[in-house]
Amino acid sequence: MSRTRMLGDLWLFLRVRKKWWLMPLVIMLVLLSILMVLAHGSALSPFIYRLF
Repeated sequence: MSRTRMLGDLWLFLRVRKKWWLMPLVIMLVLLSILMVLAHGSALSPFIYRLF
């Protein structure tokens, strides 16, 4: 399953079921995962790990 398809299905679920309260949670999870992927091999790693 491609990522765009999965995001499209998630958007359709949120829109049809009126689960708008889930949107901030989804956004935060996506941002956190992007941050972890980008910081995996960078010089910012020690600073990011201190946050958690």
